[in-house]
Amino acid sequence: MGDGILSETFPEIREAVRRLCARFPGEYWQKLDRERAYPSEFVAALTEAGFLSVLIPEEYDGSGLGLEAACAVLEEIHRSGSNGGACHAQMYTMGTLLKHGSEEQKRHYLPKIASGELRLQAFGVTEPGAGTDTTRISTFARREGDDYVVNGQKIWISRAEHSDLMVLLCRTTPREECAKPSDGMSVLLVDMREAVGNGLTIRPVRTMLNHATTELFFDDLRVPASALIGEEGKGFRYILSGMNAERILIASECIGDGRFFIDRAAAYAKDRSVFGRAIGENQGVQFPIARAYVQLSAAAEMVTKAARMFDAGETAGTEANMAKMLASEASWAAADMCIQTHGGFGFAEEYDIERKFRETRLYQVAPISTNLILSHVATHVLDLPKSF
Repeated sequence: MGDGILSETFPEIREAVRRLCARFPGEYWQKLDRERAYPSEFVAALTEAGFLSVLIPEEYDGSGLGLEAACAVLEEIHRSGSNGGACHAQMYTMGTLLKHGSEEQKRHYLPKIASGELRLQAFGVTEPGAGTDTTRISTFARREGDDYVVNGQKIWISRAEHSDLMVLLCRTTPREECAKPSDGMSVLLVDMREAVGNGLTIRPVRTMLNHATTELFFDDLRVPASALIGEEGKGFRYILSGMNAERILIASECIGDGRFFIDRAAAYAKDRSVFGRAIGENQGVQFPIARAYVQLSAAAEMVTKAARMFDAGETAGTEANMAKMLASEASWAAADMCIQTHGGFGFAEEYDIERKFRETRLYQVAPISTNLILSHVATHVLDLPKSF
């Protein structure tokens, strides 16, 4: 399927990603999905090709490109039928370090992250008792000499078992002692290699899709005070820009998923013959495919706008949220359409559609739910009273 009226950005990057993904066909992903295994070979290939370091500046051995280029990478990964969820955090999680870390920290870690020598893929924010209300996290880091001693729990922390480092958000001042609920939180860069078994326990959480998500338990984990990123107590604002990048990049993955579903549905509708004619001749089949394309095209424009605003240094929180919502809903609508177009074959493992159907459903829930996005727009854009 062509992209019609939409011009293709970064064509050289996209073509290179397509060639790489062609080495990892559906059978590769089906096997991983059955075994709930991590795509180590795929991640290594992306790392070697430099696609996971596109946002790291050249002075730290990265490509020095913008978020829009990173979006092109992830979109093509997902359009190919692959899944960038195993490693997309390697792109954006380092943003907290890049923007707020000391020069010594950046020079020590970023070149190794760019080369893949170190994996920074774990983003420790969400907790069982707080959910999306980040100000109510209770994981606490108590300063003790040259260390912080961390106690608490995190949930839905993806790739923790496949990461050398983790950006950890924790309280260093109790919420009730802070002037604002968002004060008193700090960011630590935790070395997972030293932490596991020495105060950090990782427990895998099995879900409906192969996403390598985990629950973390901190029991007097000692982290050097030198691992503090930025100033103590200002961690909440440090992670916000990283969250915006995450939402825009995941929106681009949804666009890729949507294109995958539309590509597959259109091809199947032309080839599948029932009652002596291609099913794609029937408006009842072709109209849903066309509608999915229209919805996805509109969402893609919003993703591009958000990425360009982010790259220009503009405040893009609202646009990032809207892009993520529109893209996730468009990809889910395309997924449902694709299943319906294929009929029973849409449920067969070998077609890859049921796997992608499960994978794309995640993004209306994570990394922020649709209802929270609507709440943000209502209160921050439309000036409606807060509902919570």
